[in-house]
Amino acid sequence: MTRCTPRRLGAFFVLAASVWLATLPAHAQTVVVTPNVRNFPAAALRGELVIVAAPAITMDGKADRLSPGARIHGTDNLLVMSGALVNQTVAVNYLRESAGMVHEVWILNSEEIAQKRPNSKSSSFWIFNFGGSGASVGVKSP
Repeated sequence: MTRCTPRRLGAFFVLAASVWLATLPAHAQTVVVTPNVRNFPAAALRGELVIVAAPAITMDGKADRLSPGARIHGTDNLLVMSGALVNQTVAVNYLRESAGMVHEVWILNSEEIAQKRPNSKSSSFWIFNFGGSGASVGVKSP
């Protein structure tokens, strides 16, 4: 019958300790994230979106169209149906597809509106906070 010798027991503890250390998080790789501010693609443009009757929209006061399969992300990053935004002016970041139609839209919250983008225009937006959920949206004043 083989017995657990001190040499085998020591090798087991060294192996167990090395496995345990390998599972610890690497603190040098932590990322500081600003709450309520999403990371947008560098190519994203800033504008004012009004959905007239999907797919017809106006972007910065000019007639435009949503692409087939366009996605509209709300302030909580969940998808928003275009019918819920009819005749509302909202501050957005957006991307166009290769044919030039608006394909990806992010409705901005108050912190994101405050961030300047290279292509943003100065416009007057009112910030509305919806209840205690912490969600807010920028709406252009009439």
